[in-house]
Amino acid sequence: MIKVALFGQKTSTSLTDIIPEFLNYLNNNNIIYCVEKKFLEILKESTSIDLSQVEIYTCYEDLDKSVKFLFSFGGDGTILSATTFIRDSNIPIIGVNTGRLGFLATINKSVLLEQMDRFFNNEYNIIPRTLLTVKRSDGVEIENNFAINEVTVVRRETTSMITVDAYLNKEFLNSFWSDGLIISTPTGSTGYSLSCGGPIVHPSNQNFIITPVAPHNLNVRPLIVSENEKINLKIRSRANEYFLSLDSRNFPLTTDVELTIQKADFKILIIEPIDATYFMTLREKMLWGSDKRN
Repeated sequence: MIKVALFGQKTSTSLTDIIPEFLNYLNNNNIIYCVEKKFLEILKESTSIDLSQVEIYTCYEDLDKSVKFLFSFGGDGTILSATTFIRDSNIPIIGVNTGRLGFLATINKSVLLEQMDRFFNNEYNIIPRTLLTVKRSDGVEIENNFAINEVTVVRRETTSMITVDAYLNKEFLNSFWSDGLIISTPTGSTGYSLSCGGPIVHPSNQNFIITPVAPHNLNVRPLIVSENEKINLKIRSRANEYFLSLDSRNFPLTTDVELTIQKADFKILIIEPIDATYFMTLREKMLWGSDKRN
């Protein structure tokens, strides 16, 4: 018996045009599904199908690790949240894009049903995505201490710059005078790092990108380093505090807390249709080739 997990968040786009048909497909093909507790309430608003007996999960611990896929309904941010439920379980994510951009959630909801048979006939590509992990110098554990897009340190409660002293494998790299510093994976290279002038890096590359946020030194540029580097950060600020961000999860820290950032020991698996590629997604999302001269 095949079982899948469903996850989603409130979106600006209605799900009523896709959820009933999607659930009917699962029911008609005897596919069991479990639903994240909060998302279940959203589904109840999108369909008249009886969901009262559906199995729910609330966290990583009670998610059935035998599920074949996790269907994520939303945008890239929804997938970032879904990773906190999946962690190191190796459950592949199918990102159904109900939002706008979507570099991770590449399957538009309008074509989802066309792809369903392919998914359950194992006709798809699995793209592993590297993650970053973070440790605090004071030994305090960070809940879900990993990021698929980026780890960011930024100023807090001050209009003044912060200084980020960065070290690679204990060798001093630079003191970044800026609003903050982004350590990005190749997956996150099309996110916050890109908006701060960082390069686009194909997910298959084994690199991290160090991108300053609004640096005061104009000759300081984004830097690509090996994913095997261990990155240490020391922060100085007039406010004596700063923000640590793991994807969309924020943590206020005091400047006496240093950070160690390195590659996580597990990856997140993203499902990609066999007729789609990363470069196709780039052309579509970045509007490459949209010049009328082409």
